[in-house]
This record gives sequence, C-alpha cells and structure tokens, in this order.
Amino acid sequence: MTSAKVDQGQEDPQAAAAGTTSAEGYQRALGARQIQMIAIGGAIGTGLFLGAGKAIAKAGPSLILAYAIAGLVIFFIMRALGELLMYRPVTGSFSEYAREFIGPFAGFVTGWTYWLFWVVTGITEVTAAAQYMTFWFDIPQWVSALIFTIILYGVNLISVKLFGELEFWFSMVKVTAIIGMILICAGILTLGFSDAGDTATVTHLWADGGFFPHGIKGTLMTLQIVMFAFLAVELVGVTAGESKDPKTVLPKAINTVPWRIAVFYVGALIMILSVVPWTEFSPGVSPFVEAFEKMGLGLGAGIVNFVVLTAALSSCNSGMYSTGRMLRDLALNGQGPKFFTRLTRSGTPLVGTTVSAALMLVGVWINYQWPGDAFTYVVSFATISGMWAWIMILISQIRYRRLADRGVLPQSAFRAPGAPYTSVFALAFLGLVIVMMGIDKDTRISLYCAPLWALILGVSYLVLKARNPGNKAFAGR
Repeated sequence: MTSAKVDQGQEDPQAAAAGTTSAEGYQRALGARQIQMIAIGGAIGTGLFLGAGKAIAKAGPSLILAYAIAGLVIFFIMRALGELLMYRPVTGSFSEYAREFIGPFAGFVTGWTYWLFWVVTGITEVTAAAQYMTFWFDIPQWVSALIFTIILYGVNLISVKLFGELEFWFSMVKVTAIIGMILICAGILTLGFSDAGDTATVTHLWADGGFFPHGIKGTLMTLQIVMFAFLAVELVGVTAGESKDPKTVLPKAINTVPWRIAVFYVGALIMILSVVPWTEFSPGVSPFVEAFEKMGLGLGAGIVNFVVLTAALSSCNSGMYSTGRMLRDLALNGQGPKFFTRLTRSGTPLVGTTVSAALMLVGVWINYQWPGDAFTYVVSFATISGMWAWIMILISQIRYRRLADRGVLPQSAFRAPGAPYTSVFALAFLGLVIVMMGIDKDTRISLYCAPLWALILGVSYLVLKARNPGNKAFAGR
C-alpha cells in the first residue's frame, strides 16, 4: 500500500481532457507563462536582496562560489522533484511523495513542516518588506507588516488565476530590475560613468583581502544564508495540480534553474562586487540598494528598493498560496482537520489560507518586539524547516527510482541525470549546511526549535492514529 490518496490522486480523465479541474478539485488556471515566471521569480527574494548583505560581510567575494555550488545542488534537487512530478503531478507533492515512498509519518511531518516553513517565510518576507519601507518613510516596521499581511491575504482569496497573474508581474519586475542592474554595472566597468566609475574594476574580487578574506570557514558559515536564498524554488511542485499542462510546462520550468542561478545570483554578485568593493557593504542592508547609493545614483537606489520590496511581497504572496494548499492536502488524507478541505467558489482553500495568514500576523508582533533582529531569527528557522522538504524530495526520488528500475512502477518521462548519485551528493551537502548552522551561534536557535517541533508532530501523529485506527493515511507502506 502506498499513499492513502494514491487512488484519489489519479487524474480524472474527463477533467483532464477539459483542462479545467484537477483531481483535488482545484481549477487548472495557471498557464505556461505564469508557471515559468513563478519558477524564475521563486528564487529571487529576500535571501538575495537582503540576506546577501550579511553574507558578503562574512565571506567577501567567495560568496559567489558559495552561490554557484549551492545552485548546482538546487538543480539536483529540482531534477529529482521533476522526476517525481512527471510520475504523478499532484498538489501537495512533497507530502504525497514522502507518504508514498517513505511512509505515512514522513508524509505527515513533511506536509506540516512545509506549511510551517511558509508561515515562517511569510513572516520573514513581511519583515523584510517592512524594513524596505523605512527607506522612504519613518514609520514603525510593525505597521507596514500588518498592512502588507492583510492586503496579500485578500489577494489570495480571489482566485488562483489572479495569484498567477500577480506573481507573473511581480517576477517580471524582479527579473527586469536585476538584468538592468547587471547592464548598468557592466556599463560602469567599461565606460566609467557614475561616482564609482574611476574605481570600478574586477580586481575588487580578489584585491581586498583576497577571494577568501575570512578563509574557507567564513564561506562555509554563509551556507545557511545562501540556502535560504534558494528556498521557494520547489514552489513549482505545489502548482502541479493547478497547471493547465503540467507534464509539458513543469519540465521546462525546472530546466531554467541553471541559467537563473548563473544570471541572478552569480552574475549579479560578480557585477556589484566589481563596481563596489565588498568591504563597503553593511550587514542588514540590501547590497543592491547600497551599491546604487555608492555609485551616486540616488534615484536608482530608490528604484531598487521598490524592486526588493516587490520581491519580498511576491514571496509572501507565494507563501499564502502554498500554506492553504498544503493544509488541504493533509486534510484530504485524513492527517489534518476536515474543515481545511473547504474551497471557495473560485477554487481557493479558504480555511487553510485564513489560518495561515492569521499566524503570519505573528510577524507583526516580532517586528514590534525586535525590529532589528527579526530577520535573523526567522531566517534561521525557515531554512531548517524548508530544507526538510528538499531532504524528503531526494529520499523519495531515490526510492522511486529503485522501484521504477525494478519495473514495480512506471518510469518517469523526466529522469534526473546522474541519479541516484546526484541525489546522495545533494543530501550530503544539506547535511553540511545543518552542521554549519549548529556551529554558528546566530543560527543555532533553529536547531533548538527543530526537536520541539518534531516532538509536537510525533505526539499529534500518535493521537490522530489512535483516534482513526481504520484510516489508510496511517497505514504502513
């Protein structure tokens, strides 16, 4: 026996042919261009725009190498996810695959942990957005955080088509801005205009203390921040049940991962660190905004601040989208309260989104209590909870490939290259990140919280299993 929802998770032929409704009752309203931009924009958020400032201070130019290696690992994870998605494209995929290939408890933990990840990430992003608002207005961070949370909650209740369209334009703004910034930096390096024109040079990448100014350890200590920047790339897996043509669109979106990382992370950092020495950036300040200020392009700094504000709101918007669907997937499998299954007339999970948005308001309180440290606190916990989904994806893919190669299950039309070796390498890398998080006193708090969350889930699972002895959601594989 696999997942309790394996039979339910199969596509209804008539609905599939019509292309309007998925087996879970969602509207297939997300088109190819929306899925592509969600995939592209998913990895461009607070982790890059705000978190990179602290990472530059810790690692200097070697942060570029950290992003490149971590980006390769992310590609391995996404190809593993792609193989599973083409085997069975369903909303709530991470939880579904963990339930099927590892066991019901793994599915339970994955679903609830991924939900928690997006709640915490929503807090992170609304925290960042509130910080960006102080660039223009002298208002308390908690006020901005409250307003943004309420607005995005309203947007997510209207329809998935509106969500997709909003994310399309959010991502378009981010992509256009980063490409524009890269071109401006290239112009400064070659033509020498702006205040930084006389000093801009690629030698800044190794001249100011070397490429590893704080040694290899300094670079390793940034891995938590680096991996946080990539959290949300797996969001395309959640959209599977609402994509018009998942078996065509999703592989194309996943295959954009290498050039996304090469351009938006590696390329962007090479440019700004060549124009402005890494020693002039400040932790806690967006390096993109700071770079424009040091170039003497004040208007540009304001524009970039608007872009990074958009990026934070985009990620928070995606968080609200994900949380409601993950709670509904758990409820459909009997591993969550039944009231989470309720959909609006437009096909959005009403109760799950409402509960998640209410919990995101905790971010308002965090901003009120600790406006200076809020970002560091929530980033560390978001990273460890988000990486759990990646770990489950990799283990599920390894087990699926083993069954498929034996002929027990059909082969996926989108096999991960180099698997299972690439999946094992990615698992080892994630293990290294967790170790580095334990060493760093600023991120160690997340490892203290993880056992407490595991205990809560373990007790909850046993209680639910005892109350529902005949429920297939708690049966063995």
